[in-house]
Amino acid sequence: MPGYISKSEFLDPMSFYSSQYYCTGIENDMTSDTFDALFTEETLRKIFPKERTDDFFDALFGDASEGSYDIELAYRGADDNSLTMELLLHERPDCCLACNLTQGLPQVFSRHPVIGVDSIVKDIDELMGDKATCGEWSLGYTEQRSSSLHVIPIKIALQKD
Repeated sequence: MPGYISKSEFLDPMSFYSSQYYCTGIENDMTSDTFDALFTEETLRKIFPKERTDDFFDALFGDASEGSYDIELAYRGADDNSLTMELLLHERPDCCLACNLTQGLPQVFSRHPVIGVDSIVKDIDELMGDKATCGEWSLGYTEQRSSSLHVIPIKIALQKD
């Protein structure tokens, strides 16, 4: 029941990064190729525009230039019952993208209105139309791909009717 936390959710630290956004259904014709064609760089930039990074840092620090990274939405992959997107954190020139600065971001991003993960998932749901429908989402732990690129996965459930 939305609004109540079960014992397993309470004991699972990732449950604090989750949403209660429910939908149902995925059709059999939704394949990896379909997702690849759907989530182009241009489409993902429309869902998460480049300017949103500056808006986030402006809200956080009062000055967009204080941010040490740029945020980009990317598609990672899908299987029969889930879709994984990514928030890519690209180090800005002359800045340091330190692990200690990005490890707590899933908690911040999950509830920050400028990042708007709920609206990202709703936009993805609308983009998929009749082909699939989004379910609950959760943010994974920050992954360090390189010293200048950190990634926060967004796992979105795709539920069948």
